[in-house]
Amino acid sequence: MASRSYANLLDLANGDLLDIPHTPRALPRVMTVPGIISDLDGYSCNDGDSDVSSSGCRERKIIVANMLPLQAKRDIETAKWFFSWDEDSILLQLKDGFSSDTEVIYVGSLKVEIDLCEQDAVAQRLLDEFNCVPTFLPHDLQKKFYLGFCKQQLWPLFHYMLPICPDHGDRFDRILWQAYVSANKIFADKVMEVINPDDDFVWVHDYHLMVLPTFLRKRYNRVKLGFFLHSPFPSSEIYRTLPVRDEILRGLLNSDLIGFHTFDYARHFLSCCSRMLGLDYESKRGHIGLDYFGRTIFIKILPVGIHMGRLESVLNLSSTSAKLKEVQEEFKGKKVILGVDDMDIFKGISLKLLAVEHLLQQNSDLQGKVVLVQIVNPARGLGKDVQEAKNETYLIARRINDTYSKNNYQPVILIDRPVPRFEKSAYYAVAECCIVNAVRDGMNLVPYKYIVCRQGTARLDESLGRKNDSPRTSMLVVSEFIGCSPSLSGAIRVNPWDIDAVADAMYAALTMNDSEKQLRHEKHYRYVSSHDVAYWANSFMQDLERACKDHYTKRCWGFGLGLGFRVVSLSHGFRKLTIDHVVSAYKRTNRRAIFLDYDGTVVSQSSISKVPSPEVLSVLNALCNDPKNIVFIVSGRGRDSLSDWFTSCKMLGLAAEHGYFLRWNKDSEWESSHLSADMDWKKIVEPIMQLYTEATDGSNIEIKESALVWHHQDADPDFGSCQAKELLNHLESVLANEPAVVTRGQHIVEVKPQGISKGWVAEEVLQTMVNGGNPPDFVLCIGDDRSDEDMFETILRTVSLPTAPEIFACTVGRKPSKAKYFLDDTSDVVKLLQGLAASSDPKPRHLAHFQVSFESTI
Repeated sequence: MASRSYANLLDLANGDLLDIPHTPRALPRVMTVPGIISDLDGYSCNDGDSDVSSSGCRERKIIVANMLPLQAKRDIETAKWFFSWDEDSILLQLKDGFSSDTEVIYVGSLKVEIDLCEQDAVAQRLLDEFNCVPTFLPHDLQKKFYLGFCKQQLWPLFHYMLPICPDHGDRFDRILWQAYVSANKIFADKVMEVINPDDDFVWVHDYHLMVLPTFLRKRYNRVKLGFFLHSPFPSSEIYRTLPVRDEILRGLLNSDLIGFHTFDYARHFLSCCSRMLGLDYESKRGHIGLDYFGRTIFIKILPVGIHMGRLESVLNLSSTSAKLKEVQEEFKGKKVILGVDDMDIFKGISLKLLAVEHLLQQNSDLQGKVVLVQIVNPARGLGKDVQEAKNETYLIARRINDTYSKNNYQPVILIDRPVPRFEKSAYYAVAECCIVNAVRDGMNLVPYKYIVCRQGTARLDESLGRKNDSPRTSMLVVSEFIGCSPSLSGAIRVNPWDIDAVADAMYAALTMNDSEKQLRHEKHYRYVSSHDVAYWANSFMQDLERACKDHYTKRCWGFGLGLGFRVVSLSHGFRKLTIDHVVSAYKRTNRRAIFLDYDGTVVSQSSISKVPSPEVLSVLNALCNDPKNIVFIVSGRGRDSLSDWFTSCKMLGLAAEHGYFLRWNKDSEWESSHLSADMDWKKIVEPIMQLYTEATDGSNIEIKESALVWHHQDADPDFGSCQAKELLNHLESVLANEPAVVTRGQHIVEVKPQGISKGWVAEEVLQTMVNGGNPPDFVLCIGDDRSDEDMFETILRTVSLPTAPEIFACTVGRKPSKAKYFLDDTSDVVKLLQGLAASSDPKPRHLAHFQVSFESTI
């Protein structure tokens, strides 16, 4: 079912489970053209197909995230709210990557709850003073959305934790999912209040808002929309367990650009799209592109950075210098290993402590000299898992300290309280080694901060009495399961579950010579300082602009209900072929050529029986019996099958195996093309295909008279695709000097003779008509797959006829095509043919006056 806009997508998505009213439009509207207020209110109007771009607007970026980059406090005495920027928020820091004249608008929630009676005033104030648009979620909805679905279901799953039993993780709860959808809808409504859809770029952040792109894409088909995931994306084996997996994937695919920290996360996402949605992707000039209903969704792989200026300003504080001197004195003569982690089951704090215990057990010379300072940030989530992790951490730390403490020495120091930035920076600067031992983490910027703090600043050096040119060193032990690991090539990477290996890594870091430490530090500092948060934001926005540059070169249609909504993007000249339009041309012409594909055109691909229905046979006979018509079925199927199926159609022309065999009517003999009579290449190809079939479970070989086809539709999607690429390269190399071509199609690799194609069939038939003195004045060609594109191209571009005929090239399904027309499905094709048959003049006839020997034309 096609539609340009759906009025109540929320109602379709969540039924009556949550009675959330549409967000009131209290904020002032945005002017798209000076002096004209754009009518964007309500859901009755959709400008998705408008080709008019606004002008005169300042460049704007709309940043959408779960939380606004604001701090909020209420004065106890006056009860007034005070708001200020959260200088540590990446959302605020990324503004440095935009030009100075860019206006940035933030959409998100506040970290505090605002009374309903105050919300309008607060919203207006935040818009006026901070360019922020708050999303006030009702308390119950906020709890179910964030603490429920986000933190108890998405967050564990994306970190590879499955709720196998109720004691370890919460099972999927559809009520929480509906809350997630409702919250995303409210966020989308807020974006719609302020967006200028023709000019503004929207950048959505993180897993809290993964279906928000669907709501925006539905309202504005050409919205310029980017999404960045700050958490891991799990492998398909994990992700596929999510009951709403397709809805979330389709939500992300309604973006123009999707960003990930690492290639692994992007690879997992692409694998899910391939396995669950059947989508193909490829590298296009260095950028990974995923084709989705005529749109190309680009994939961005770039880890976020830190804000160098912000961190250096903290290092320059006098409080930082004072704290650093204090810490240096406290740990004088000792080697400090630093850990900074949230109290989270995925941070691996207990594994880190076990490794320290093993380090002290195996290296008695380090006892009394090595100290692990573990700063524990407050937990972001709730639940017994977090409490269990905390209890285990304290238990192991107590055991280590009871065993190895002496005099004023304590090997493990847990700092479990809010630690100000200046104090953290002091610990970073004094630590000889920093260890991040998370078992799974999206990015983790702790190593980056550690490197910058070890580098220091000129002012910090001055306060410490340290020379500016003194060598700087740093050592990192990082888990191979965190997002920053690939970018830190000088770090010692570890498997956090391997306690012995982590202990060995810490020992190597502590005992490495200073020159090696210095080289590693310099390499890391060059990368961290050049790939900061501004670089990340600027790079992402440049790619988003590139991904959206063709928005107004195509027409858009909205399809699908609820969260299955997607936009089909096609060329401007592409339109549906109506029966009235083609019948009108059909009636006023006298020499007609009609070319029809078989599978997917006159018979549905999903049909179990591939035998043509009586309805199809009847309409084909009616068309063939009109003396003005030549009708051909052009198929990749073998001639035996086609002969059996169409035995009742005496005047129907058949082209089998993409035109290698051709028969003008039932009384004619099958004639084979002599473009490539040499079939010796089959002896080379078949053993190779057999080799790949044996190695690829679920694949098989189809042997045709003129071709060999390797099918991998029933194989594992990733492995089958990988094997198909390898087979393609293998065959191309061995057939370089043979009269055969290798092509890759949907789940197939085919080898066929050179020069044979459906386009060649159309060209031969049309040329035969011209040579017989009957040049066509009406050409209709209908097909559904890649091989039919050759026919479309032939009848539109390559056929030279004395007078221009009425040409109708039509594909089945709304998708990118060389055809100028489309029909939705096979039933539409049959209806069209019935319309033509009803306008025909059926009389018994023969093709003799049209037919010229097939062999004489080649």
